[in-house]
Amino acid sequence: MKIICSKNSLLKSVSISLKAVPSKTTMPILECILIDATTNQIKFTTNDMELGIETIVEGTIEEKGMIALDAKILYEIIRRLPDNDVTIKTDDKLTAIITCEKAKFTIPGKSGEDFAYLPIIEREECLTVSQFTLKEMIRQTIFSIAANETNKLMTGELFEIKDNCLKIVSLDGHRIAIRRMELKKDYSDRKVVVPGKTLNEISKILSGEIDDLVNIYFSKNHILFEFDQTIVVSRLIEGEYFRIDQMLSSDYETKISINKKEFLDCIDRATLLVREGEKKPIIIEISDNTMELRIDSAMGSMDENIDIIKEGKDILIGFNPRFLIDALKVIDDETISIYLVNPKAPCFIRDDDENYTYLILPVNINQNQTR
Repeated sequence: MKIICSKNSLLKSVSISLKAVPSKTTMPILECILIDATTNQIKFTTNDMELGIETIVEGTIEEKGMIALDAKILYEIIRRLPDNDVTIKTDDKLTAIITCEKAKFTIPGKSGEDFAYLPIIEREECLTVSQFTLKEMIRQTIFSIAANETNKLMTGELFEIKDNCLKIVSLDGHRIAIRRMELKKDYSDRKVVVPGKTLNEISKILSGEIDDLVNIYFSKNHILFEFDQTIVVSRLIEGEYFRIDQMLSSDYETKISINKKEFLDCIDRATLLVREGEKKPIIIEISDNTMELRIDSAMGSMDENIDIIKEGKDILIGFNPRFLIDALKVIDDETISIYLVNPKAPCFIRDDDENYTYLILPVNINQNQTR
């Protein structure tokens, strides 16, 4: 095999491919990038058996063939080469010679025949959305997935298509994040749970441009994303997702409108007094048209008032400040609405059209924290 590509196109493709290379594996072949130049295109493939990526590389094929090369070494070599054309040539002993200008690397390869190919997905009905929209919807929900794997379903996000609307949901037992988007045409109803790792990696690769599209295909066990000459295939998480509709009450006793930036900045200031890992709630007292925020810790205390517009009852409630910050950071609206019922019930931050909904459970505050 002999291929010639520019350093930039190689580096871009290797960087994308690395996202499906496992950090630990008992199968050394999975630590490789499969370079396939057996057809008229140069294709890079990686696969960690949960997530697989195939991307087309711009370049010239001088001799057809294929080889699997250690992904991390290949990345480091390409990254350090001069900005010029790079030649990758292999011999019959599966040795790869990588040259660029006066630099020459010789590294051992493995047979491409041993590589674990991506599963074949029937491309029947395709959901098409803009890359910008998908990237934003992931950004605005991914923070609510659970970090540990005690409940596998909580480590993924629900993708639900119903009534020509795409809904993405994540939750971790303390909060729920929901993003909705109207679809431009009719689609069959679907409900799948996509691993959070897959979505994190995809959002790093997506261009985020409004005019660039991504096609999404579903099968029984997999989801496929196709965009910019790249295919990403991921296993789905099996199981019935949580029934969240019963948690999403529209009843409230108190509704407030507040400037988002002012609220976020105030909570951010309060967390200066909380050490990493310390569970100190932020106390919120709503009365008349004022919200008072207080925090008390071993490092000191803080107290601040913010002007709000209030409907309904006064309330005193406590929250984990981190959960409020995570939700507020991803909301783009200048003014937000917060709905509360009582100090033990979750609060909802949502817009009028319910394009986004964030549910956050309060924390119990003891009497000496109230003042």
